[in-house]
Amino acid sequence: MTPTPAALDETVLAERRGAVLVLTLNRPHRLNAWTQELERRYFTLLDEADADPDVRAVVVTGAGRGFCSGADLTDLQQAGPDSEPPGSAGPRSYPLSFRKPLIAAINGAAAGLGLVEALYCDLRFAVPDAKLTTAFVRRGLIAEYGVAWLLPRLVGRARALDLLLSGRVVRGTEALAMGLVDRIVEPDALVDQAVAYAAELAAVCSPTSMSIIKHQVHRAMDTDFATAFAEADHLMFESFHRPDAREGVSSYLEGRNPEFPPLQAETAR
Repeated sequence: MTPTPAALDETVLAERRGAVLVLTLNRPHRLNAWTQELERRYFTLLDEADADPDVRAVVVTGAGRGFCSGADLTDLQQAGPDSEPPGSAGPRSYPLSFRKPLIAAINGAAAGLGLVEALYCDLRFAVPDAKLTTAFVRRGLIAEYGVAWLLPRLVGRARALDLLLSGRVVRGTEALAMGLVDRIVEPDALVDQAVAYAAELAAVCSPTSMSIIKHQVHRAMDTDFATAFAEADHLMFESFHRPDAREGVSSYLEGRNPEFPPLQAETAR
């Protein structure tokens, strides 16, 4: 049976908290397992957030006991040699190119594709007992969706191979120690603390600067220092001619919070 438009809208819930948009993956009966419908809704909401000048950061979390248990295994069971990857509604890595800060609040299990989606975020907050696993090898699969590129850059080659070859479960506290997540927060405060962090970025940081810095970091991961240094020089001189730099200096000298302009609209993907 084809889901109704209203049902599709409920696969990811959207809630505004000031300048922060909270997106909640909302299939709790399936531990928020990933489907094509959920992906379309999630990406559409990111597109809308990118275009909305009043949204300056996004927090993504899961409803119920999990963040995302990975691709819905019902879809995987039906996959054949000629099947498309389940849930492929567009460039799977789209969240990596999202121009605004994107923060994962990992409230429980993040497995397979669910873990990859968390890794696509800029920062990860997690509860102490969160369960993170690549899982692919235990399903007869490979390191999917660019995780073989992402993991070594976060935790190092040996730890990445450990996580990918074993498919073992890592709890939140171990994940923090290895750099897989960035903050550990108690469950009842997880989303609030992620939103508070995002709200501070929204209040005092230039949206244009944050967007440029995100692109700098991604590009610098695949280049040498001299190239990154030269690009930074070029971008620095460009920044001197934007209103953000004038506002940043003026607000500091005047002892007030800056009032930075929003990002200029552009086609997100």
